[in-house]
Amino acid sequence: MSTAAESVPPKGGFSFDLCRRNEMLVQKGLKQPSFLKTGTTIVGLIFQDGVILGADTRATEGPIVADKNCEKIHYMAPNIYCCGAGTAADTEAVTDMVSSQLKLHRYHTGRESRVVTALTLLKSHLFSYQGYVSAALVLGGVDVTGPHLHTIYPHGSTDTLPFATMGSGSLAAMAVFESKYREGLTRDEGVKLVAEAICSGIFNDLGSGSNVDICVITKGKKEYLRNYMLPNPRTYVSEKGYSFAKKTEVLLTKITPLRELVEVVEGGDAMEE
Repeated sequence: MSTAAESVPPKGGFSFDLCRRNEMLVQKGLKQPSFLKTGTTIVGLIFQDGVILGADTRATEGPIVADKNCEKIHYMAPNIYCCGAGTAADTEAVTDMVSSQLKLHRYHTGRESRVVTALTLLKSHLFSYQGYVSAALVLGGVDVTGPHLHTIYPHGSTDTLPFATMGSGSLAAMAVFESKYREGLTRDEGVKLVAEAICSGIFNDLGSGSNVDICVITKGKKEYLRNYMLPNPRTYVSEKGYSFAKKTEVLLTKITPLRELVEVVEGGDAMEE
């Protein structure tokens, strides 16, 4: 091989240059970072007129389904919405805080909020906490420069893509997008594709479930389609309901009328604190 050929950098493909370094650091006692499990499927795509966001509605506490119909698409501005995965309290707090800052900015300037402004505020806040604020976000909106879609990771890094997925069901949803997404989708085609991607996460990921929420954002208009689909309703309900065979036995019941208590206090026999 010639010297000129050796100096040419490799083209494309994956790079595993850091694998040896990481293995050496582990052997020296450095603890590897744990994987983030968010338990959600959130997606977004750009279609010919704007942006479509989608999310499932299952909220979990470990193995427990805490809420079957929670809202994961958060309002940021009239023309900007944001899907959240991760810790519910963190996603709520971060999106509410940035939403209030955007509103103050609109009051001050008298102009519509820009999507890049929301992106900068979100990524700056998350980066300052070095990933300890567990909020993974899909941000979408339409402003004076057109439709925009961004993903924001808990450490503050971002991607700008024509379609995106996040959460524990993101791989199943991305499989649908990569096989069926194309540029110039109509509104109905985009809504159908987003719903299919969310359903893929619902049926292939235990952390995702229940219903499909969709938000369609176009220039000067937004549609929030709450519970757009209910793909797996509860069809069987036991006629007996919940039965509790064992009951706590009551050993003693004593009722003291309020009048007797008043008489005891007036007679000076009340206990001192």
